[in-house]
Amino acid sequence: MTTLQQAIEQTKIAGHKAFVPYIMAGDGGLETLRPTILKLQQLEVTAIEVGIPFTDPVADGPTIERAGERALAAGVTLRKVLEELASFRAEIHVPLVVMTYFNPILAYGLEEFAKACVAGGIKGLIVPDVPLEESAILQKALNPHNIDIIQLVSLTSPPERIARIAAASQGFIYAVTVNGITGARSSFADDLDGHFARLCEVSEIPVMAGFGISTPEQVISMGALSDGVIVGSAIVTALHEKNWHKIESLVLASKGVLEKSTL
Repeated sequence: MTTLQQAIEQTKIAGHKAFVPYIMAGDGGLETLRPTILKLQQLEVTAIEVGIPFTDPVADGPTIERAGERALAAGVTLRKVLEELASFRAEIHVPLVVMTYFNPILAYGLEEFAKACVAGGIKGLIVPDVPLEESAILQKALNPHNIDIIQLVSLTSPPERIARIAAASQGFIYAVTVNGITGARSSFADDLDGHFARLCEVSEIPVMAGFGISTPEQVISMGALSDGVIVGSAIVTALHEKNWHKIESLVLASKGVLEKSTL
């Protein structure tokens, strides 16, 4: 069982759902990375997805895209993010997952990137523009360092492909809950129950729901279908607005606590 699987399993033992916030590294300046991660860690999130700014973020909606543009304008790069994480690694006790696109990894160099991930305490990697069929190159470089390559499953994936993705996935399966890019949604498809039931049936590792989840109520409803949730745009917006109460309410919802102010 990998570090990410263990972290999610611990939340299940505690009777909670796993909660993974997505942050855009360097939005507000690279100096915000350490206090943001340590504060989220203090809130007892399950893991943290650390987004890397990129000029062509094909999977991201406008909220995360704008955050990436702000980070790029501040001079943030993949190398700088990993170096910054390494500088306070001793303080980090929550598993970190890097979300990036393949071009920055290729420019970094796979072996050098893998070593930098180890130094930064990275436990998982999400690369949305590398499909299952091309993911062996990442597994070869990162698996020897106990870094999981996390696969995404879309709503349109046929059963046979879902089975292949489930068999190849590491850490957890990232189950995309909407058709399209990231961003808050007011509603979801009616057939999600069946989709998640099939995913959980074929997967031997945790299934996490992500994309579009933005309210405490959605955290609870999506958590009921899965082992936990990943929240991106709502977290990015709250951090940009310095609204930690919003973030706390989302984390509490994963523990089954719905504050009256959110009703």
